[in-house]
Amino acid sequence: MAARIRALILSAVALATISGASGESIQAAPAQPSPNVPPAALLPPELVPGASARDGFDVASALSTSDRGRSGRVDVGGCEDVVHGRLIGAGATGQGFQSAVPGGQVSELVARTTNPPDLTAWAGQAGRCSKVTVDDAAGTAVSTVTVHPAPVVPGAKTLSYQQLLTLPGQPPELPGLRLRTVAIAADDVLVVLRDAGTTGLDLDALAVDAWRHAAGPLGR
Repeated sequence: MAARIRALILSAVALATISGASGESIQAAPAQPSPNVPPAALLPPELVPGASARDGFDVASALSTSDRGRSGRVDVGGCEDVVHGRLIGAGATGQGFQSAVPGGQVSELVARTTNPPDLTAWAGQAGRCSKVTVDDAAGTAVSTVTVHPAPVVPGAKTLSYQQLLTLPGQPPELPGLRLRTVAIAADDVLVVLRDAGTTGLDLDALAVDAWRHAAGPLGR
């Protein structure tokens, strides 16, 4: 059981990277990419409580890598995008980072795209996919998704949800791995924050801070 838990955690940490191209049930076909996002649009590392070992990444490169790795994933009744946390469609450009924090890790992404996700539709899809069993390279896992009230951001749509990954029949003393995601979108700009583990971060507040911080560098 311990080995399977470790495999599940490794798989879920990979999912915590903000990535992937969403299916047509959540957003439409991609259009041409928007202008690049300057690194200055990201939160300064000192604003992420307890952050260390910060690694940056390019959104377009991350999406390309994710697309190449999709062939081994198993469809779970139309819920694959929710299970894998894919909010961003092809054609997006931007910057992101992942940081180690006490209890887990946190990621932030600021992207521009002419095909922004419909966060209201995404929340509805997450509600329909609230509990599914999925088989992947790490074995069988149960994904439980709970949609939370999202922070209110004037002029923008928002999404806040939690995903818990467990093994079938997993005892209560092994609670699985928790992933939290908050997204804010308006016009061609998308900000996504995701944490994995027991970070204790106020991710809603941090996402709003990231949105406000990105406004200046993006000319909003």
